[in-house]
Amino acid sequence: MASRGSHLLTADRSFVTGAGLLGRLAAPAFARILDQLHQRLREGGIHGTLPDGSTRRIGFHAPGPEPVVTLHSWLALVRLATSGSVGWYKAWARGEWSAADPVPLFDLFMRNAASLRGTARAKGPFRLVNWLAHQWRDNGPGQARRNIAAHYDLGNDFYAAWLDPGMSYSSALFRSPADSLEQAQDAKIDAILDRLAITRETSLLEIGCGWGSLAIRAARRGAQVTGLTLSTEQKSWAEARIRTEGLQDRITILLEDYRDHHGTYDALASVEMVEAVGQRWWPAYLDTIARTLRPGGRAALQYISIRPELFDAYAASADFIQTYIFPGGMLLNEPRFRALAEQRSLGWHEPHAFGLDYAETLRLWRERYDASVKAGRLDDFSPEFHDLWRYYLMYCEGGFRGGGIDVTQVTLTKA
Repeated sequence: MASRGSHLLTADRSFVTGAGLLGRLAAPAFARILDQLHQRLREGGIHGTLPDGSTRRIGFHAPGPEPVVTLHSWLALVRLATSGSVGWYKAWARGEWSAADPVPLFDLFMRNAASLRGTARAKGPFRLVNWLAHQWRDNGPGQARRNIAAHYDLGNDFYAAWLDPGMSYSSALFRSPADSLEQAQDAKIDAILDRLAITRETSLLEIGCGWGSLAIRAARRGAQVTGLTLSTEQKSWAEARIRTEGLQDRITILLEDYRDHHGTYDALASVEMVEAVGQRWWPAYLDTIARTLRPGGRAALQYISIRPELFDAYAASADFIQTYIFPGGMLLNEPRFRALAEQRSLGWHEPHAFGLDYAETLRLWRERYDASVKAGRLDDFSPEFHDLWRYYLMYCEGGFRGGGIDVTQVTLTKA
């Protein structure tokens, strides 16, 4: 019997990860990628140990992260050169490279993404195959629920083992370095609700309600809340919490696609839901906001974006996250998304970016995850799954520290 989460470990079956027969024959020639990395790293550098035991300093043209990396096999570079971050993860999982702390390496790659250009992205037929595999996971009405289930239905006990007690699976907002994760998650929710000016008269729609923390906090302020989710696990958890809080008369959770929902509301909240929508469906997502908001209504969104100049190359293939963690996912190109919103007469107001807070959130999640694994709370997941999940948390933390991706809250208004 397969262990829980095994479907994510095998999620690359439709993708290519490099190092096939041709790659193995050509492996020694791929040493030239080190020369490319050396030339293109504008900030920071790598202290590298190569497969033959020699050492090399790569980059160091200006201050920046200085990861220490051991390359155990040239195949790691084959994978990196042919299939980018998908292959680089596969190389790590197979022990072809290692680092005591991979976060600075991911920070370095993201910080230098523009100058590295295609060095760490899939190329040629590898890029085409991975792009096509990603398209099969497009978040159309039928596939969206399967994509959500692949990630969010790993089990409520799984997420409870390392999230805060409120089960907020999105960036916290740290008002002070002394804030606990729980305090910072509450601050994030409060910031969203403050944007909406919630009162006892407010009707609120939440697209992507997760495990119910925002809905409960809004109901405590007096709002009448309708939450939408595609995860059966999240729905059952949220409804149990709502009953415990005695808020059944103020909150309704629906297992429903945002595209199918009708009704009108004073306010709308959506926290890190749009990344699961996909670029093709941005117009439909914004159509739902415009359709369900009453004139004068407000929507508060929290979303993850990638630097606009990196978006087209990112969208042309499938990266590690899209392959293994969030099938069908796509970070926002903020200018394009904003233009689509404004075409629908949705005003764009008071954006607040706080990417380093996400890096800290991810660091704390990893600490809690490791503690839960050590305590035996997640023994029905394999060691390989735990490695995948740690890699995911480190990969994302490095991306936010490197500034290539960001998290933002914004208020949309309907005229």
